[in-house]
Amino acid sequence: MHEGFPTLLGAGLILLSLFLFGFIGTKVRLPGVILYILLGIGLGQFMTDNELIHIGSEMGIVLLFFLLGMEFPVDKLGGIAKRIWPAGLLDVFLNLGVSMGICYLFGVDLLTSFLIGGVVYATSSSITAKLLESSKRMANIESEFILALLIFEDLIAPIFVAVLMGMNKGDELEVIQLVLLIGKIVLLSLGAILLGKLLFKRLSSFFDRIFSEDVFILLMVGIALSYGGLALFLGLSEVLGAFLAGMMLAEVRRTEEIEHKMLPLRDLLLPLFFLYFGTTIKFEGEIPLVGLLISLLVWSIAAKILVGILGGMWYGLSKRVSLRAGLSLTSRGEFSVVIASIAVGSIKIFSGLFILLSALLGIFLFQFAPRITNLIYGDPKKGKQKIKVPG
Repeated sequence: MHEGFPTLLGAGLILLSLFLFGFIGTKVRLPGVILYILLGIGLGQFMTDNELIHIGSEMGIVLLFFLLGMEFPVDKLGGIAKRIWPAGLLDVFLNLGVSMGICYLFGVDLLTSFLIGGVVYATSSSITAKLLESSKRMANIESEFILALLIFEDLIAPIFVAVLMGMNKGDELEVIQLVLLIGKIVLLSLGAILLGKLLFKRLSSFFDRIFSEDVFILLMVGIALSYGGLALFLGLSEVLGAFLAGMMLAEVRRTEEIEHKMLPLRDLLLPLFFLYFGTTIKFEGEIPLVGLLISLLVWSIAAKILVGILGGMWYGLSKRVSLRAGLSLTSRGEFSVVIASIAVGSIKIFSGLFILLSALLGIFLFQFAPRITNLIYGDPKKGKQKIKVPG
């Protein structure tokens, strides 16, 4: 914002703009996520690194994954982990490894190929999770597989960023540094499991007493932000910390009631994340490496679909459901932005354009995934069982 412009006025105008774009989205049947990102790109020409938007966006993404984590108690998550690793390793090979190879074939040096491969690798956790929730597909059988794969990527991405930053500085990344990073992830996860089982599981009666009090939401938000912040302090992802915090609170066994209290706050703050994401994308000068950009866009979509099809069937899903999952995994987002921020010059422009296009294409593929699946496999048989949709 310009100097002298009241912060309160700026905040009000931003929220009104988000309302307007979101309202337009409901009328033209276009996901609000796309419009929020485009709004952010427009506003990014007038503001840079706005602290108010940044803090709000961080809180929004933390609350999203905190509530998602509450759907996965420790016992349930343990069973998922045993089944997701084959799909996770395939994801690393196809989206990181093969993408690096494509870059190298286009004459890009090894370090830059490694960076671009990282931009291509991770599915956007925030966009995908939000679309699952807003499209009422969270109750679908593939949602567990999709969320498990997103969490696997959230475990791999911090390690990748650490390796990349070490290479980018021209230093050799020592084995001890990599071991310490993996140790932090294990420690954070183990801490969440122990706190959930030994502390929060025994506090059910306390939560029952204060649930109707106004201070209850302060406790919930405080726990979510603190554990997400602890993850950041350790050099990890706040998304991972927030998910683990939700997993801890799931032991209280009041998931539905807590969700009901926190959803309005999440819905207020989450659009700020997509807005902030848009403000980080800057386009200056000519578009570099157009042939590589088109090749990676096509491959990035194909690779995620392959991960969904093969990984989904390894996970135990049917061919129909696996295809629907693959079509829903193609958006890139927040981790790609973090990795792209390390780049300089034309590669940063290249990465920003790839992120934007893949996010937009991914959102459309997500929206049409059920229709595309039905065209290939025919309309599914309607069941009579009622399924509870979280939130």
